[in-house]
Amino acid sequence: MIVTIGGPATAAARRASTSIPIVMSQVGDADSIGLIDSLARPGGNVTGMTDQSADLSAKRLELLKEAIPKAARVAVLWNADDRGMTLRYHNVEKAAQTLHVTVQPLGVREPNDFDTAFSAMAQHRPDALLLVTDALTVLNRKRVIEFAAAHRIPAMYEFSFLVQDGGLMSYGASQEENFRRAASYVDRVLKGAAPSSLPVEQPSRYYLAINLKTARSLGLTIPPSLLVRADQVIE
Repeated sequence: MIVTIGGPATAAARRASTSIPIVMSQVGDADSIGLIDSLARPGGNVTGMTDQSADLSAKRLELLKEAIPKAARVAVLWNADDRGMTLRYHNVEKAAQTLHVTVQPLGVREPNDFDTAFSAMAQHRPDALLLVTDALTVLNRKRVIEFAAAHRIPAMYEFSFLVQDGGLMSYGASQEENFRRAASYVDRVLKGAAPSSLPVEQPSRYYLAINLKTARSLGLTIPPSLLVRADQVIE
């Protein structure tokens, strides 16, 4: 049995073996990036948890726009070497057209690329920032959060731990719930179920977190209509 976190790890495990059962978690668009045949019939040796980035990307941008109504230019920072994260970026682009927002693309591939992205934002300051979360961006999250704070750029993230670290807001599934659901797949496979017969699940709920301390430091007033919908508010 192999348990994976994220698309690249799942793809690597799948290349290494087509017979050992693989249970994935924290993977976006597993069907679109070719890890499974479909949600209902994954086929092969991979099953577990995934989410669909098109709806999530649109919702994150919509919430960011609601928090900063005048935002006309939004920078998107993502790992351009990750197919799943690049798909999320393209879905943000599509959502931006509907919301009449211009996207500032900032693809990174290694830690040194973050300085280039920061320089681009310093030269052409965006009204807001959206960080697409994967291993590379998470490992460099402190740099991103500190840059956003220093340049007073409101930022949307995907998971609440980034808001607890000082980010402004996030909208995404609970990592803890994802891992618990993945554990249930491990249990079923170890009891004899074939991964190909276990439909891939999507998170049943997504959570909005807002850091009011960060909002105050940015001189930003979060609309009450947004606050009442928040699942977590950090004072």
